Amino acid sequence: MMKYLFAILLVLASSVSVAKEVDESNPYLMVRTVAENTFARITQDKAIIEQDKNHLKVVVEQELLPYIDYRYAAQRVLGSYISKVRNIKDKEQQKAEIENLKRFIDVFREYLITSYAGIFTQYRGQEVEFAPAQDFSDDKLVLVKTKIVESGKPDINIDFKVRKTKSGEWKGFDMLPEGISLLDAKQSEFHGILRTEGLGYVIDMLDKKSKLPVQFAGE
Repeated sequence: MMKYLFAILLVLASSVSVAKEVDESNPYLMVRTVAENTFARITQDKAIIEQDKNHLKVVVEQELLPYIDYRYAAQRVLGSYISKVRNIKDKEQQKAEIENLKRFIDVFREYLITSYAGIFTQYRGQEVEFAPAQDFSDDKLVLVKTKIVESGKPDINIDFKVRKTKSGEWKGFDMLPEGISLLDAKQSEFHGILRTEGLGYVIDMLDKKSKLPVQFAGE
């Protein structure tokens, strides 16, 4: 799984260039430009990162996260649990659970930052190929296809799911290494825990993971 997660982040950091304005009206350009800007920033801040590995979290938060719909992703991960909260009859209990949902979204955001920062430590010069853009004029969901190419190793196919928001911007929300949805995988991981331990337990678990320092391999 870590190999696929790194491959995903590599796509979002695929070529060095000066920072470009991100066109969120075009899902294909959005993914490509965010890739270029993120990796350019990592290269630019290399000396800082060598002194403080947690600076990668800053880079991820500033360059990558603005183009990920983490709220929508968090809600997708919780799945039917949100409907369960809506159906709670006790108003005080429902209010408390709604506050927990808000906390989960905030913690999920920080968890994504830490996870992505850790994955960026594995860059070794791999190349990324983007599939040609398709007509998206009538679409609200688009799959942006990419391929990770590394000499001597099998190609890794990565699909990015992006959605058109109510304001008309395109945001990423899911990634599918070799056709496997990472959101679906995370939803399956949380399903049993939510049922037996509750949302508060999941929040505490993610909060602890989000506060872990960034580490490079071998440390």
